[in-house]
Amino acid sequence: MKTKKLLLSILIFTLCSLQCNAQDEPGIKMTSPEIKTDKAVLDLMSWQKIGYENVEFTGKDLKGKDYYLVSKEIWDGEIKKTDTLINTTSHMLFKKAEDTLKITVMTGKESEKKLRTQFDFGRFSLENTYESLPTDDYSMRTYGRLVAIEPNKPFYAFAYILPYEKDNGKYYCAVEGSGKDIESWGKLFNIKHYILFEMCFFDRPKDEDSKTQNFTIITN
Repeated sequence: MKTKKLLLSILIFTLCSLQCNAQDEPGIKMTSPEIKTDKAVLDLMSWQKIGYENVEFTGKDLKGKDYYLVSKEIWDGEIKKTDTLINTTSHMLFKKAEDTLKITVMTGKESEKKLRTQFDFGRFSLENTYESLPTDDYSMRTYGRLVAIEPNKPFYAFAYILPYEKDNGKYYCAVEGSGKDIESWGKLFNIKHYILFEMCFFDRPKDEDSKTQNFTIITN
C-alpha cells in the first residue's frame, strides 16, 4: 500500500512539474488539447460539417502580453481583405494574456457561398462570416503549432483552407506541412480561396494614449 501511495505521489509531482516547466519555458507554444466531448456529439458535428478545435497558448513570455487577431482573405493568390477581429488594447473587456490563453474555434458554412467562424475566449466570443466558394471542403488548420512563436512578432495561428487536389484526391496536410510561404499557398497549390488568421502577443506602448490607440499590424 505504501508503495502504491509513493508511486502515486511521484506521478502527481511529475505531472505538476511538467506543467510548471511548460509555462516557464521561454517563448510561447500553441497546442491542441484533446477534445473531451461525448462521441455522439462529435459524430453529429462531423455529420453537420462543423469544425471544432480547442487550442492553448502557454509559455513564460505569454503573461501580461496584449494580443491581436487579424483575418486575411486570399483570393487567387492575393490578399483582398484584412480585418482586425480583436486587439486587446482597444477595449476594457479584452484583458491581457495570463499564464495560459485558451481559445475554442468553431467553423462551418453559413450558406452555400458563406463561411462562419467563432473564436471563443471564455469571457467573450467573436463571430464572423466570409464570402466563400460553393463547397464544403473548407477546413480550419491550427498552423501556429508548426511555427516558432515569439513576443512582438506576428505569426499565422490559423488557416481556413481548401485542399490541394491531384489525381482525384484532396490533400490538406500536403499544403499545411509543405514548408512553403503560407501566403503563397494559393498560387503554389492552385487554391482559389482561403483565409489566414494572424496573431501577435506584444507589449503595450507605455504612452498615455496606449489604452485607445491601435497596435500597428506587421505582416510576415
